Amino acid sequence: MIDRDLPWLEKNFGFMGSSSEYASCAKVLLGLPMDSTTSFRPGTRLAPARVRGVSAGIEEFSIYQKRSLLDIDFFDGGDMVLPFGNVTESLNRIQCTVEAILKHGKQTLCIGGEHLVSLPVIKAYQRRYPELVVVQMDAHADLRQEYLGEELSHATVMRHVAHALGPQRLFQLGIRSATEDELEYAEGRTCLYLDQLLGAVDSVKEQVGERPVYITLDIDVLDPAFAPGTGTPEPGGFSSRELLQAMHSFKELQVVGFDLVEISPPYEKGDNTSILGAKIIREALLAY
Repeated sequence: MIDRDLPWLEKNFGFMGSSSEYASCAKVLLGLPMDSTTSFRPGTRLAPARVRGVSAGIEEFSIYQKRSLLDIDFFDGGDMVLPFGNVTESLNRIQCTVEAILKHGKQTLCIGGEHLVSLPVIKAYQRRYPELVVVQMDAHADLRQEYLGEELSHATVMRHVAHALGPQRLFQLGIRSATEDELEYAEGRTCLYLDQLLGAVDSVKEQVGERPVYITLDIDVLDPAFAPGTGTPEPGGFSSRELLQAMHSFKELQVVGFDLVEISPPYEKGDNTSILGAKIIREALLAY
């Protein structure tokens, strides 16, 4: 066990360049292998391990940031032990674990898992940072009240986040799929940028200012041509280059936490989406 406050972390799986010393690291990489509410193509629970597994295929050094993972100290906490099918207990374990890591003075970068895993992480962050705002990059609004009879779902997660944060503290970028009810809910409650990514960055930065920011990135914000390995692919999306540019631009903000969700390894050939996921994690570790 890494620490008595972290009973559901058991093994360090070793993302490229990670340290073996938890105590000395300011950043913790955390796998959240849950896809209990996935409604179309399951398999996102396999993503954290696969993203780690292919990370050796990219360089530690980022040509964009002129820095290497070897220049920073981060700990890979491995995948959390979550009770398969028990959504409530899984979310509780995630929140308790992230709260403990934050209490230790560290920040997390999480790999999902379905998008619902972001909810307990964001709740933990909001307890530590009451003025927290969230930047969501996603193809889907995820603002439904319920989906398939479930109020806790990957399709409802951002409605819960918006409610927890309060009006105008959720910034939604890249959205190109939503119901009429979701759009009505967003009015006055979220800052919704329909079908905009890079074009929305300057506006978001201006509005966020000096407030602490949590970034949640659903891989399906990208066009399926760039990220086919996902549970709910949505055509008409953005390129991986545009996404990386947006991520680098957000370096100017006070980013305190980050997650990458909805990679589904069973639906890709050649690990292209997982390799992209590893590169995204590298850039986030170096940028934030």
